[in-house]
Amino acid sequence: MAPPPDVAVAPGRWPLLGHTVPMLRDPLKLLSSLRSHGDVVRLDFGPMPVYLVTTPELAWRLLAVDAGKFDKGLVFDKMRPLFGDGLATSNGAFNQRQRRMMLPAFQRSRLELYAETTMTKLAVELADAWKPGEVVEFDRRMQDLALTISGRTLFSAELGDEALAEIQRSIPIMLKYVMVRAFSPKFVERLPIPANREFDAAAARLRRVIGEAVLEAREKGGDQGDLLSMLLLAKDDETGEKMTDGQVADEVITILTTGAETTAVALAWFFHEIGARPDIERRFHAEVDEVLAGGPARFGHLPRLVYTQRIINEVVRRTPPVILMRRAREDVELGGVRIPAGAEVAVSQHTLHRDPRWFPEPDRFDPDRWAPERAAAVPKGAFIPFGAGARLCPGHQFAPTEIALVAATIGARWRLEPLPGVRVFPKIKATMQPNRLPMTVVARGSG
Repeated sequence: MAPPPDVAVAPGRWPLLGHTVPMLRDPLKLLSSLRSHGDVVRLDFGPMPVYLVTTPELAWRLLAVDAGKFDKGLVFDKMRPLFGDGLATSNGAFNQRQRRMMLPAFQRSRLELYAETTMTKLAVELADAWKPGEVVEFDRRMQDLALTISGRTLFSAELGDEALAEIQRSIPIMLKYVMVRAFSPKFVERLPIPANREFDAAAARLRRVIGEAVLEAREKGGDQGDLLSMLLLAKDDETGEKMTDGQVADEVITILTTGAETTAVALAWFFHEIGARPDIERRFHAEVDEVLAGGPARFGHLPRLVYTQRIINEVVRRTPPVILMRRAREDVELGGVRIPAGAEVAVSQHTLHRDPRWFPEPDRFDPDRWAPERAAAVPKGAFIPFGAGARLCPGHQFAPTEIALVAATIGARWRLEPLPGVRVFPKIKATMQPNRLPMTVVARGSG
């Protein structure tokens, strides 16, 4: 497919490999440079061009206004061995059907149930286990907590132990290699290298144990108060059909892999950022003390955790998923560039979220940029941590709820202090994970 002649090509292209090496070596540097080259910029991954849009208007058009003209793109194709036909990878009418059937599992009443029975309970257990002065690998603790919350939300207690153990074992392995798999040429997937063997083995183990849990839940029947039983009971309003066991397993794996990772990364950066900024930390603690009044964080507290939510927004602005990809179903025009049918199109949340036109001093951590009068000036498409339009992540309320409840629960008891001399920076996998995050647990009111 010959690329259109009327589009700027990103600098740093290698012969034959295109931008694959710069993307894998330092994706944030590459993506941050693109807005200065035009509204649409071409990246080449091997012989394949990818057209990346850099403005909120074009991002909103791609993801929302003209969403029907695009399917999921290259990255999602590479993840199909793991996700099957889950929401992250499916397209067209089938994707819309699945979305209709899954939305009741994320409605407010269910979200409140998950918050009260799982999120706060597990966060309290974690906070109770810490001791003053203890040094914890905070990023790993948040990953374990988020995976446990997802597992307990998905599975009833009777079904969850083996599945949860495998989730905690296998998902970190798969996330470790997801970027390399996504942006490497197809033939690399077939090479007998350790990354492929570990990824494939972890995916096979996870699919086996999830499949067994789905079969057990189907035999048990009824609403067990978990997400899995909701998915098994769901019917398509238009056809009356239910999901097959295989389809339910695909959706469960998709929810686990995408949702838990996003939440864990946000919680890690939340405490890293406030730990380095005493003024922000004091405001957060003052709000938590006033709202919780010495009790556990509850779903009903969320509307009053206003400053906490501003911190969350600023965290996900600065450390979002790196890139979303789509594939043109027909010839389309974006920003004056003709995109041929079958071409890959992308939007980078990192590029949009660091644009100084909408976020002055974009590298500064400033929760008050999300005060109502300032947030109102941010155009549609400039802040899309959970995507946009018809394919907005169904967990776009689940994740902020979990982050706020866990952060408030921990913040009511503890301060987390960064270790002096430890350099913390984003390590790009599926998301912007901290490279490592050891922190000292300090009881509130001491130190």
